[in-house]
Amino acid sequence: MRSSAAALARRLRLRRRTGEGPAGTSENPAGTSENPAGTGESPTEAGESPTGDAAGGPEPDGTGPRRRRYAGNRLHLVLVVATVLATGVAGTAGYAHHRTGERDSAVRQALATAGPAAKAIFSYDYRSFDASVANGRAFVTGPFADEYAETTSALKSTAVTEQAVVLAEVSASGVVRADPERVELLVYLNQYRRNVNTDGEKVDQNRVVLELRRVGEEWKVFRATAI
Repeated sequence: MRSSAAALARRLRLRRRTGEGPAGTSENPAGTSENPAGTGESPTEAGESPTGDAAGGPEPDGTGPRRRRYAGNRLHLVLVVATVLATGVAGTAGYAHHRTGERDSAVRQALATAGPAAKAIFSYDYRSFDASVANGRAFVTGPFADEYAETTSALKSTAVTEQAVVLAEVSASGVVRADPERVELLVYLNQYRRNVNTDGEKVDQNRVVLELRRVGEEWKVFRATAI
């Protein structure tokens, strides 16, 4: 009912506008019905205005340009976001590659240091005990440096009394964990020893976890744990 009333009102307005023309003219000179198709509504009233979206013409309210601008802005935003994401992914990949390179370099340097360090730390000769200890001290750092000094100080008198000679050699080593500043290695260590209480040379086979840390441009033993 509401739509019928609206249609009726539109027809009445149309009649009034038509009736304002020259006198004696009729609304429909041909005497035909208002809508030849018999629908009761004019062609323009039955559907959308021919100037609207259905007719494919320009939107009179300017929404077409606004929509095009909106679509353009969205496309620009999508491109910007995609560029930022691509840059971020590339940066992350580059950083990860850089860190991997640093880690590999750290492992190589730590492995190169572990052999001489283990030999110096775990070897001594009663005839040059102080020099042996000084050599070992050059490879240690942190709390382990204090522990090494205390241990060798207590060992000196026994080593001299027993005329002990101990030579340490690394037979194998492997990486436990590593990062650019710290590397843990599992070291297989043989200690060849002799003293006045033994006949000939004895061999002690040991496994030691060495934690090496970067100190300036060098790598030093921060911790040694026998397992």
